[in-house]
Amino acid sequence: MPRFALTLAYDGSRFNGWQTQPGGQAAQDVLERALATIAGHPVDTICAGRTDAGVHALRQVVHFDSDADRPLSAWVRGVDAHLPEGIAVRSATPVTDDFHARFGAARRRYRYLLHRSPVRHPLLARRAGWTFREVDVSRMREAAALVVGEHDFSAFRSAECQAASPVRRLEELSLHEYGAFVVFTFTGNAFLHHMIRNLMGALLAVGDGRHAPAWIAELLAGRDRRHGPATFAPDGLYFDGAQYDERFGVPSWGGEPLDCFG
Repeated sequence: MPRFALTLAYDGSRFNGWQTQPGGQAAQDVLERALATIAGHPVDTICAGRTDAGVHALRQVVHFDSDADRPLSAWVRGVDAHLPEGIAVRSATPVTDDFHARFGAARRRYRYLLHRSPVRHPLLARRAGWTFREVDVSRMREAAALVVGEHDFSAFRSAECQAASPVRRLEELSLHEYGAFVVFTFTGNAFLHHMIRNLMGALLAVGDGRHAPAWIAELLAGRDRRHGPATFAPDGLYFDGAQYDERFGVPSWGGEPLDCFG
């Protein structure tokens, strides 16, 4: 049966996460209903990276199978016509049946958009994380360098995490300042449940002076989530895409942080 890969963008504040829910209000639920309308048969999807409620996607990748004879535009504009506000298909690519959105991803990338301001901005609600404290970006960069590499990230996984192993390879944790904003980029082979939000909580505790940069290495070595700070807000977290073998032709992530809005 022919297989297709889609790239999606969605506002995570409008859905109960990615994964299908009994109430049918997850991003996967609304996408599969729209796909079924176009295909004329039930459609199951597999995604590159599950996102929690409140977490957004710039370039979520999913694959599905359908023998419906439709032009590619039907899987983009046709499906979009049956989707609610807050989610859209950005592209559709025919792929071979050995393409797998989840298991075929060599690496994944997330961005966290942080707004630094003494007072919150109402237009950034659910779009950016916020801190009213002054933070030292150089201290956070120093701390970030200590967790790059392959480690046991038990100290940064949630109690509900179902991953078989806590070992992950974090290839990049970089910070870039844009006026009142800081964009954090996390690139790795895979991520544990709440891993990025827990790392964000630790980085901010270093940035605002509550802990020295070396503290984050102590947390990592201790492998005990109970010693870490609270999980940071999902508001500013964006799934920015996955990378696949070039032979599939599936669009990968872009260049500049959050550039897909352009």
